[in-house]
Amino acid sequence: MAGGSDSYHEPVEQLSEKTRDRHRALVSVQEELEAVDWYQQRADATTDEELKGLLLHNMREEIEHACMVLEWLRRNDPDFSEQMNIYLYTDKPILEAEEDDANLSEVVEQNGPTKTLNKFTIGSMKGQ
Repeated sequence: MAGGSDSYHEPVEQLSEKTRDRHRALVSVQEELEAVDWYQQRADATTDEELKGLLLHNMREEIEHACMVLEWLRRNDPDFSEQMNIYLYTDKPILEAEEDDANLSEVVEQNGPTKTLNKFTIGSMKGQ
């Protein structure tokens, strides 16, 4: 059974339910992304336009499934959420996103805590 309990690296009985759920999600994302790759390759290889359309349709469904599980990870894992907030939905060069986040962290350390809502930062209201 690929991707199942045989992919645990520690005895499953020693893992919390939260860790086992996260593992399920991660394995599911891996499987969905693998299917995306397979459908794309098959679509590229076929000369039948109808089959190509069906394969690309299926590929897009697998992308949808992967994104749904990624959203579950964002909602249920603070580490994933933090990284997604840095790297997703920005037009900046990817490597600059991390630098911008580090710069924001410096500002927070110097000026006190902030609240971040949908990429908008509201600074401390102290002394204003």
